[in-house]
Amino acid sequence: MAGELTAAALLAMPQREMEQVIAAKSVAEFKRMRCWHFWAREDQLAPAGDWRVWLVMAGRGYGKTRMGAEWAREKAEGEPGVRIALIGANMGEARSVMVEGESGLLSLEHDERPEWRSSLGQLTWVNGSTATLYSAAEPESLRGPQHDYAWADEIAKWPGGDNAWDNLMLGLRLGANPQVMATTTPRPVSLVRRLLKEQGVSVTHGRMADNIGALAPGFVSSVSSLYGGTRLGRQELDGELIEELEGALWSRASIERCREKNLPEMRRVVIGVDPPAGPIVRRAGGAGGDECGIIATGLGADGKAYVLADFSVQGCSPEGWARAVANAADAWRADRVIAEANQGGAMVESTLRAADIAMPVKLVHASRGKVARAEPVAALYEAGRAFHCGAFPQLEDQLCGLITGGAYEGPGRSPDRADALVWAMTELMLGGGWERAEGSGALNFSH
Repeated sequence: MAGELTAAALLAMPQREMEQVIAAKSVAEFKRMRCWHFWAREDQLAPAGDWRVWLVMAGRGYGKTRMGAEWAREKAEGEPGVRIALIGANMGEARSVMVEGESGLLSLEHDERPEWRSSLGQLTWVNGSTATLYSAAEPESLRGPQHDYAWADEIAKWPGGDNAWDNLMLGLRLGANPQVMATTTPRPVSLVRRLLKEQGVSVTHGRMADNIGALAPGFVSSVSSLYGGTRLGRQELDGELIEELEGALWSRASIERCREKNLPEMRRVVIGVDPPAGPIVRRAGGAGGDECGIIATGLGADGKAYVLADFSVQGCSPEGWARAVANAADAWRADRVIAEANQGGAMVESTLRAADIAMPVKLVHASRGKVARAEPVAALYEAGRAFHCGAFPQLEDQLCGLITGGAYEGPGRSPDRADALVWAMTELMLGGGWERAEGSGALNFSH
């Protein structure tokens, strides 16, 4: 389809050029512009290359159902006599979503509309191609039938899971190049994890925001406000696969229980800082190097601790991250900065002093490992004494990567944001619990 005019390309043209292109089109060409390849985004079309499974793992509203229906229609109309399997989580969903739904097969533009025999659960095209419904809840129904192609919808919620998939794949043996398209909102279930590791699987990731032009503005703003940044929102809207790690100090569920929208009056505000230990490395786009974890936390009038904001930065010079600390302190009118000094206390002290932070700064020395220091803070969450005022995806990913026993299995080399939170929460709720940096007390940098 290279070189074909698409809706995206047409809309990107200057007004006058667009009018000229449209005026030059014939009636036949306008009819062809009604096809899927004209309106689809590039990421909604089948990937190039040699693949057996196309896994579309995306958020709600991305257009997964339309993609699956159009792919199945194209196979049925383009190759006479092919047999296609349509597998839903159950027979009701297969029928109401994949065939009869507003984005299902019967809603599409067809060269010749297929016959739908609902009693048989089968679509038949005039060229002899057929598409038959199956339920993943009845995996044995897929044992025996053979197919050229298959569209498997919402595989992350299949009750038959791996068993239904295996029976499908063992029967996918007709034609020269049998293929299956799997569309799903991601969940960390066995079948999804397995497909992400297998060879011959081409993966398309997508977010609700990628299809925002086709969605009601009120819906987008409402769900973004309610769920943006939360575990549910990252999974259901952004299409992220959110894993739970065995033995993690924080679970996704525990963080969701500790999410609070209404912020009480603050008695104290502390900025926790975990300075970068490695060299400053700048890459294209400004990313790279270690992070400087900078987390604003507060002690509420209710006696509970709240995560207020994440000001963490990456790839900055010492002056850059110190200025970010100063900005965080100004934004929340903090009364203290707590900074780890293990990686050169003198450097941390001089850097923060140069930033002209007008408040006490306590340099602290870590006598225990990151996970051991974090355990009492994790207990605050379990006891309902610590809350997140909003969503902090990068911080929360690091918290959920701290594993009992001393390991860190989260994103990045080090949980810098999580460590900064631990310093601040320990100061607010646990009476310190660390050693001061050698030769250093609470440093008042006020001028």
